Formats: sequence, C-alpha cells, structure tokens
Amino acid sequence: MSSLPVAVVGATGRLGRLVTDVVRASDAFELVAELSSRDDVHVPGANPFRGARAVIDVTIPALSPAIVENALAAGANVLVGTSGWSSPRLATLARSLESRPEQGVLVVPNFSIGSVLATHLARLAAPWFPAAEIVEAHHAGKVDSPSGTAIRTAEQIAEARRAIGPVDAPHVDQRARGQQVASVPVHSLRLPGVIAQQDVMLSGPGETLTIRHATTDDAAYVPGIRAALDALPEMRGLTVGLDTVLGIG
Repeated sequence: MSSLPVAVVGATGRLGRLVTDVVRASDAFELVAELSSRDDVHVPGANPFRGARAVIDVTIPALSPAIVENALAAGANVLVGTSGWSSPRLATLARSLESRPEQGVLVVPNFSIGSVLATHLARLAAPWFPAAEIVEAHHAGKVDSPSGTAIRTAEQIAEARRAIGPVDAPHVDQRARGQQVASVPVHSLRLPGVIAQQDVMLSGPGETLTIRHATTDDAAYVPGIRAALDALPEMRGLTVGLDTVLGIG
C-alpha cells in the first residue's frame, strides 16, 4: 500500500515541527511539503501543496480559512489544528463542504487526549451547576485568545445546558469579568514558563467543582496527532473535535 502524500502548513512553528516529526515517523504517510505563510498558502487560488492528498494547517487564525479553502480546491482532505474556528466560522466551512461530498475537514482544537477528556467532563457536569467560568493559560507566544480549547469547552457547556438556559454570569459588563463565549466567561492568561493549562470552574449552592487539565510537555500531543492523521483519509464533510475520532461521548 502506497503512503499518503501530506503537506504541513505552519511547519516552522512549534506545533508544526511536532506534526512534521509525527508524519515523518509513520510509514503510512509521505511528507511532500513543509510550508509557511511565505509560501502564499493563503493567497486565493494558491496551490503550493505539491500533490498532497492530506493538508495539515497549524498556522494562525487570520490565515486558516483561506488555507483550508485552497487545500480543498487542490483536492486534499484537511486537518486543522489552528485556533479561532468558532461556531459561525465552522458553519461557513460546513456549507462549503456540501459541494465537495468526497472530501472532509477535521478541526481539532486540542490534540491532547487529556484535554479532550476534560472538555467532555465539563459538558457532563454543566447541567448540574448554574454557574461556570473558564480560566485558560498558555505560553506568552500564543497569538490568539481565548484559546480554541476554551472556545470549544464553552460551546460544549452551552450545548449541554440548551434545555435549561445559559450559565449565571453576573456583572458581565465589567471588562475584568472576561470575554463571554456562548454565555460562559473566559479568562485568558499568557505567561512565560507555561505550555497550556485550563480550569473549568462550575459552582452551585454550597459547592464547587474544578476540572483542570495541564500540559507539561509537547509529547502530550503526539498520540492525538497520530489518531487524527490516521482518521483523516476517510473523513467526509466537517468533523469537529478529537473526541469524535476517539469515540469519546
């Protein structure tokens, strides 16, 4: 069986280098292109992917939609590890995929299996507590906030509470109360010495529940990257979250 040709966009970045290493280590894939924004990957109609049948986007939110569109136009399936894919942006992508039933996009806000489990636990707990807030911390070089994981977690909390209404969030008019995402206040920290950490704090009368996940080494992302890559060739339409790939929930 021949190897699947893969292009990594954002290959010079922190996550991009890790993804590139995972691709190289697998006999199932052949790395045919290591690209960055200097390769015009976000220019309308650009096709620098060198025949790749799978394109992995780990760039920045401002460039990601154009990269995904160009990769789809080139006939590839796409794995998105870039933050910034909120519900409205995902809805637009889902509509564009309706005309490409033979292709698929997998959007993964976080490749850590522990993080995926923490978000799943937050969704399970959300209907049982009237209030919830998220505090996420990442390294000082992360260019976006809130993180894609925090956005995904907040949206999952809201979905779990759809029948009973949004979380209680007093004084949201005050800037120090964080940014509301799907009614959930999110507070972002950017600090040197931190890789990634997220606390979901849920509370009700007389009790609190904190669900914490911390990444202490980039090695935590490797199993999730492998799982996403293995699933990508068979993807059709839009799939959001590593939880779907792993069968969680």
